[in-house]
Amino acid sequence: MAEAQGFAYAQRADGSVVITHHGRAAGTLRGGRAAEFLAEVDGDPQLVMARWTGNYRRGNERAARQHPRNRA
Repeated sequence: MAEAQGFAYAQRADGSVVITHHGRAAGTLRGGRAAEFLAEVDGDPQLVMARWTGNYRRGNERAARQHPRNRA
């Protein structure tokens, strides 16, 4: 899987976190979710931000589309 790229985050004075993807807002986290995100972001920040925004692919979309169960 290719690494996620283009994500950035900014922590605001009120404690909320804004995650952007290529300069566009992808999500805003507040309260406990913002604290969880900040605790987790130390490892691989690009992948963490992609997971938190739900903005990354798992690589199996094409195969799943061709599965007999998903043909309509």
